[in-house]
Amino acid sequence: MADFPEKIGLIAGNGKFPLLVLDAARSKGVQVVVAAIKEETSAEIEQHGAAAVYWLSLGELSKLIETFKNAGVTQAIMAGQVKHKQIFSSIKPDWRLAKLLLALTTRNTDSLIGAVGKVLSDEGITLMSSTALLEPMLASEGVLTQRGPSDTEQTNITYGRAVAHHLARFDIGQTVVIAEAACIAVEAMEGTDAAIVRAGELMKSPSLGQEPSTLSRGLTVVKVAKPNQDMRFDVPVVGLHTIETMKQAGASCLALDAGRCLMLDKEAVLAAANEGGICIVAETPVSHLPHHSS
Repeated sequence: MADFPEKIGLIAGNGKFPLLVLDAARSKGVQVVVAAIKEETSAEIEQHGAAAVYWLSLGELSKLIETFKNAGVTQAIMAGQVKHKQIFSSIKPDWRLAKLLLALTTRNTDSLIGAVGKVLSDEGITLMSSTALLEPMLASEGVLTQRGPSDTEQTNITYGRAVAHHLARFDIGQTVVIAEAACIAVEAMEGTDAAIVRAGELMKSPSLGQEPSTLSRGLTVVKVAKPNQDMRFDVPVVGLHTIETMKQAGASCLALDAGRCLMLDKEAVLAAANEGGICIVAETPVSHLPHHSS
C-alpha cells in the first residue's frame, strides 16, 4: 500500500461501500475527489472529508472525465452499487456514453462498465481494484460464525454454488436462494435483497404445498463472484442489511466466495448473524484454486 497515489478519484454509487473507501483512503493520507451519482449516492458522502465532491447525473460520462482531469486525478475507484434497472431504464446518456452504448454487442453490467473503464483508461484515468483499500473486509475462507452449516445447509450450499457459478458466467446475477436442494429464487436486475425476500414469500406460499413452519428456516443464500471477476467493479457485497433481510425471509445460512466478496461492517454482520442463529461460510471457488497434476 506504500505506493498508493497521493490523490484518487472515487466514483460513488449507493450504500456504505463508497463511504468506507473514502474513510480508508483518508486514514492513509490519500486525498479523494468524489464523483457522486445524483440518482444513487447518499448525501452523507459530503460529511466524510473528501477533498471535493462533485454531483453528476448517471450518464454524464464526459463530465466525469472532465471533473477528474481538472482535479488532476489519474487513478480512480468505483465503489457502491448502481441499480441495474437505473443503468438500463433511467439513464440519460451524453454523446460519449450514447456512442459507447451503441457499440456494445451485449448490454449486461460487465460489458457496460468495462467499456466505461476503457474510455476512462483512454483518457488517462486508470480504474483500480474497488477492494484495494478494504482487503481486510473480504470474506476469509472457512466458517465465519459460531456455528457451521448443518448437513441440509451444506447440501444446499453445494448445489447452490454450482447453480450460482453458472448464472454468474452470464452476468445475470450473483445470488441464488436454495431450500432442500431446490432453487427457490435467482437474482437478476432486482438485486440480492429483493431475491431473498421473494424466496421467503415463495416458501410461505401454500401453492408450494409445504407448511411454512417446516421450511421457513430452511433457506440458504449463496452469493458468488463471476468466474473471471473484475475486482474493479461489481464486486459481490454483503452487509448488515443482508442479514436483516435473511432473518425476515427465514434464511438460516449464507455462503460466499472467499477473497471475492466484501463484508461491509464485518464485525457487526457476524454479530448479527450469531445473534440470529445464521451460519456464514466462505469457500475458495474451484476456478481460483491452484491446479494440481493428477
